[in-house]
Amino acid sequence: MCGIVGYIGKRQAASVILSGLKSLEYRGYDSSGIATYHQGHIEIHRRAGKLSALTDVLHAKLPEGHLGIGHTRWATHGRPTDQNAHPHESDGVVMVHNGIIENYLQLKEALIKKGHVFKSETDTEVLCHLVSEELKIRGDLVAAVRAALLQAHGAYAVVVMAKQDPSQIVAARLTSPLVIGIGQGEQIIASDIPAILPYTRQIVTLDEGELAVLSTDSVKISTIEGTPKPLRVRHIDWSPAMAERGGYKHFMLKEIFEQPQAIADTLRGRIDLQNQRVVLEQELQWQQMPEQIIVLAMGTSYNAGLYLRYEIEHLAKIPCQIELASEFRYRCPVIRPHTCVIAISQSGETADTIAGVKEAKALGAHVLAICNVMDSSLTRLADATLYTRAGIEIGVASTKAYMTQLAAAKLLALFLAQKKEKLSTDQIKTTLDAMMHLPVLVQSVLHREEEIMAMAKSVVHTQSMLFLGRGREVGTAYEGALKLKELSYIHAEGYAAGEMKHGPIALIDEQFFVMMVAPHDANYEKIVSNAQEVKARGGHLLSIVSQGDTQMHDLSDKSFEIPKVDPSLYPFLTVIPLQLLSYHVACLRGHDVDQPRNLAKSVTVE
Repeated sequence: MCGIVGYIGKRQAASVILSGLKSLEYRGYDSSGIATYHQGHIEIHRRAGKLSALTDVLHAKLPEGHLGIGHTRWATHGRPTDQNAHPHESDGVVMVHNGIIENYLQLKEALIKKGHVFKSETDTEVLCHLVSEELKIRGDLVAAVRAALLQAHGAYAVVVMAKQDPSQIVAARLTSPLVIGIGQGEQIIASDIPAILPYTRQIVTLDEGELAVLSTDSVKISTIEGTPKPLRVRHIDWSPAMAERGGYKHFMLKEIFEQPQAIADTLRGRIDLQNQRVVLEQELQWQQMPEQIIVLAMGTSYNAGLYLRYEIEHLAKIPCQIELASEFRYRCPVIRPHTCVIAISQSGETADTIAGVKEAKALGAHVLAICNVMDSSLTRLADATLYTRAGIEIGVASTKAYMTQLAAAKLLALFLAQKKEKLSTDQIKTTLDAMMHLPVLVQSVLHREEEIMAMAKSVVHTQSMLFLGRGREVGTAYEGALKLKELSYIHAEGYAAGEMKHGPIALIDEQFFVMMVAPHDANYEKIVSNAQEVKARGGHLLSIVSQGDTQMHDLSDKSFEIPKVDPSLYPFLTVIPLQLLSYHVACLRGHDVDQPRNLAKSVTVE
């Protein structure tokens, strides 16, 4: 969850760290802090609230020093207060931490008996005190960090410095991500790449169970136990501008409008129009076609997974089920021979999804990841990865990542159907032609943003809203409801429309709003019936409909038309007005769109 930045080199560390934290604030914004070393002293500043609260304090004069660590927090243990903010300090040892130390209470009790006094409610301070205790015993910071981590249970990314040895930074990870930027006479470590981009494109991704020692001239990697590991440096071609707003008011709006390009990037090189086929052989490296598929995902990725399940069963005729990753490993899942588990995650660091994948692999499943971030934890666990190529997504509420997950899902389902010879060449060609036109169609919907702004004004004061869809649009309904509740804090629920009469219909009255996702597909007549039931009870009906649809248009208080397309591709178009609706409702209600309360971009703890 939290954002971590550490620096050692020739620059003013505070400037580098604060800039990096700003680029990572989407990971957490309950509190923030910075610690720097200068001439034998460590200076620490911490503030509850957003990063601006910290920068306001430091505006007059940044701390001196060329060594430092910083943190922006999403609270797990302890409330968002100055005392609970990171970095934490104990006898000259300073630490920032992302994750959860599950046995921190037992460790804390043992440390209290040794005379340690704690000032916060956090598990991180306990781990910091444990390192300082081990440093007294061992006299070496690296050995102290190793010894402390071997006693800690849970998930973590930790970065540690100490005034006793200002020549190095020690970092380690277990589940939570850390990335190192290799510079000339300087090193920077962070929980995500945007913090590193202004300084270097040479990147080392710390792997599971690895520890790094950073000095001005070197980076050394080993296991937490102490076994040396090779330094795996790779060059990335992201530019800092990719992480800037580019003139848009919010990152989320920028990313909504980047969706045509994101779709094109996901499809590029994977569609062979001349031979009417999907080209994924090198990426997927199938040894044997699966006889069963299980999709694991959470949140927005789960909603994309609903579309994937529908398309796999519809096109490839392979039994497919979808599971919330957080529930999968706790119910003794049954993995049959020749089962493929498809794990979907934008960041590749979602803790529940990673845990589910580990369980699936232990039970013998082949694992395919659908992921946006190269070299993430999920992609290293998986047997193969289908990258979505969405690029950097800063807005906490996912948009272009969801869109590219849909594109990857459609490609994968077509590829499986092609391998199993379930579709004719003409069927594949027709679908591929339609997919290649998606960026233009998506752009045409985005050009009509003002129509959605008008719809947003009609629902801005509602307290609750229902989103309904059928077939492929069930995931769209879920996603529309999720976006509205994430950003506007309006209570919203997504349902398969057939479920409406099994409970939700009791909510409908003259003040209640219902959004129908109703393109003209095989389920159209059924959802028209649902719409009539809403109107018969006096509910306010909004709808997303196909171009030229007069029946739903006449039933609705407000409707938005999308272009006609192959019915299997409607979810690419129907979700866009719902993304824009949630964005504009949130803006009208005065909320922070890029940093909605209580949420963070990557859920890296359970």
